[in-house]
Amino acid sequence: MKTAKAVLAGIGAAILFSMGPNTVVQAQPGLISVDLRNVANDIAKDINVDVNQIPATVQAPVSVATLVCGIAADVLGTQAASGTGSCMAMGTSSALDQIVLEQIKRMRKM
Repeated sequence: MKTAKAVLAGIGAAILFSMGPNTVVQAQPGLISVDLRNVANDIAKDINVDVNQIPATVQAPVSVATLVCGIAADVLGTQAASGTGSCMAMGTSSALDQIVLEQIKRMRKM
């Protein structure tokens, strides 16, 4: 199970990094709005930042959202296609940590 999660997380990270710089901040079809309130402390600890720097939500590929929200990929994929996908993170992953870190870096540059 962990191997499958690692593969999916890697695929999600690869998809994320192949996108343009503003895709995580702006809602777009194909991405899921992931609410981070349940996991903000864990993510802050993982990426070594103050919890106050963790955004309330991030835009993530379906593969990442599926892992951290525990919702089937087909359900989130349908929502993502319409641009209305959202879920509450119940866990974290290295791919989600990386998405959050990239958003924090972009916000610092503004």
